[in-house]
Amino acid sequence: MTQRWALLATSAFVTLMVWLGGCGPAEPPQFPLNTEGRKAGAIGPAQREAILGTLGRLYGSPDEPRVPEGVDLDPARLRAAAGPVRPDGDGRVVGLYRRHCAQCHGIGGDGAGPAALLLNPYPRDFRQGIFKYTRTASGAKPVRDDLEEILRFGVTGTAMPSFARLEDQDRANLIEYVKYLSVRGETELFLLQLIVDEDEYLPLSMSIVMEDGVIPLADLWEQSAEFVVVPPSPPPVATEEQWLASVELGRVLYQNDDARCVECHGPEGRGDGEEEEIYDDWNKPKAGLTAAQTRALAERFTLPIQRLRPRDFTTGILRTGDRPDRLYWLTHVGIQGTPMPAAGPQPGVFGPLKPDEIWHVVHYIRHLAGQGKP
Repeated sequence: MTQRWALLATSAFVTLMVWLGGCGPAEPPQFPLNTEGRKAGAIGPAQREAILGTLGRLYGSPDEPRVPEGVDLDPARLRAAAGPVRPDGDGRVVGLYRRHCAQCHGIGGDGAGPAALLLNPYPRDFRQGIFKYTRTASGAKPVRDDLEEILRFGVTGTAMPSFARLEDQDRANLIEYVKYLSVRGETELFLLQLIVDEDEYLPLSMSIVMEDGVIPLADLWEQSAEFVVVPPSPPPVATEEQWLASVELGRVLYQNDDARCVECHGPEGRGDGEEEEIYDDWNKPKAGLTAAQTRALAERFTLPIQRLRPRDFTTGILRTGDRPDRLYWLTHVGIQGTPMPAAGPQPGVFGPLKPDEIWHVVHYIRHLAGQGKP
């Protein structure tokens, strides 16, 4: 570990201890500007002020969130999730995001909280609006049930725990806040492109920001239900003969070149495919063509580069736990933000596998993982 990352790790540990000790910052926290991937000084003072000022008017602060006009977010839910941990006067605790999530996901949802450097994989950066595990077609936003299930069941084999013990209302408040961080974060990316990359003249037109940025980004969340994939009924596996037949058919489909499963997961699902240098969308920009380029790029990012590890199914640890429906969706629509492609058909695109064939692949993966038939 380089000296820079060693210092960052020490700082992360100290900050984490402060968080867990209940000590808060002297000044109200602010959303940090998203400078990931940019050279120091690439954003001028006037540009920085314009971006942060616009975001403040639209979305407020971590302590006092706002909802832009025309965006379908519940202010009451956001207030319950935002701010410091405190009683609300009705016997409930609010400040839920800071209590349960910020240590890993960061105060601004950047995935670089005090504990992030110690974790593999890193916590999700909500600001890009990309969510790995959905039941919606590739590229679509998750539906509320997707986020609810992540909170309820956690993500097996990662630091993301289950929050099943939280009350339904508290999980709903956290989901609303995650959506808020996502829409705000994508608005920030829109402003960075407009003001910094395209050098748009200042001051900005708020009508352009709303019509070309905020409203279209928020609408994507409202449209996500249209892209939900509905699995067909699974094949019968009541008898051992039926189960083994489905597993064998799944093995053949898994090893089919068109499915591309073997490239990363290997011929026997051990995660030993030919693809070795694999990165997700959050780490790919950190990878240079040479080691020297990668070291140079490291200065532009908060967290060091982290390689993606294809799942070794034979360990029995699946991100979907032991739930065959989640494994079906993961196989059908892929894992967004990663090289894991959609095996099932997508809008306007024929996938390498038919919807009913995917169930056989699911059964084969469950067989490799030692989970047996559902």
